[in-house]
Amino acid sequence: MLHMLDGARRLSKPAAMAKDAKTKPARSETAETFRFLLKLAVVVLILRSFIFAPFSIPSESMLPRLLIGDYLFVSKWSYGYSRWSLPGGVPLIPGRIFGSTPTRGDVVVFRAPEVLDHDVIKRVIGLPGETVQMRQGTLYLNGTAIPKARIADFTIPLTANFDAEKCGAPFVDVADGVQICRYPRYRETLPGGRSYSVLDQAQLPDRDDTGVYTVPAGHIFVMGDNRDDSGDSRFPAPSGMGYVPLENVEGKAVVSFFSTDGNAEWLKPWTWVSAARWERIGEGF
Repeated sequence: MLHMLDGARRLSKPAAMAKDAKTKPARSETAETFRFLLKLAVVVLILRSFIFAPFSIPSESMLPRLLIGDYLFVSKWSYGYSRWSLPGGVPLIPGRIFGSTPTRGDVVVFRAPEVLDHDVIKRVIGLPGETVQMRQGTLYLNGTAIPKARIADFTIPLTANFDAEKCGAPFVDVADGVQICRYPRYRETLPGGRSYSVLDQAQLPDRDDTGVYTVPAGHIFVMGDNRDDSGDSRFPAPSGMGYVPLENVEGKAVVSFFSTDGNAEWLKPWTWVSAARWERIGEGF
């Protein structure tokens, strides 16, 4: 009799499990996909807001270091966090937390004044309390001229995203049968030894001969390396950036991860490879 009861229990257990399986609602593939995408979006949001964010170069203001079509990563932790660390500037972070001041010479991404309302990339030249001035195309920092040495011309082939119009007629040239853009290039060396290349196309009084700018507390003074074609702290908005509040600084340029000359076509995948400027990938700052 006992053996019969045990057998009944063994037979009834699978039946009970089958009953439970029928009563427990099965998760739909649509719901599972939605949950996965939601988790992925949260992870991407955290990474983009607090770790690294991608940035693409839309203009020629940072030539020769950055070309139109360059893509780079920006470190978000370098100078602290503010509302502009979050996509769209959602005001969830009051003021600025874990803040630090950029180092002179850093290439930074920041939020432009409200009248412009977009992200911008420039080089930090003046720190809070310092004075900045341009005299005949030479940069003066705290009253001292920054060494500026002439070096080899900067040349770049004319392509879809940097054509003759962007180059400017006087600077269009031909090398080895290919149309190029050729600009006079100089090497600037900041106090402390940090150096970088700048372009100086002509003597233009409104940008090469300025008054003295005194950087207010809590702000930085930024300039584009393409000195004659950059709306930066030398000019007030909307023609420039004016002094940039530290809480508007989003991060520091770290490394280039892709670059294209603009000649790629979506419907011709092989052009994605031929248009890539592979030698620029992995370049640091």
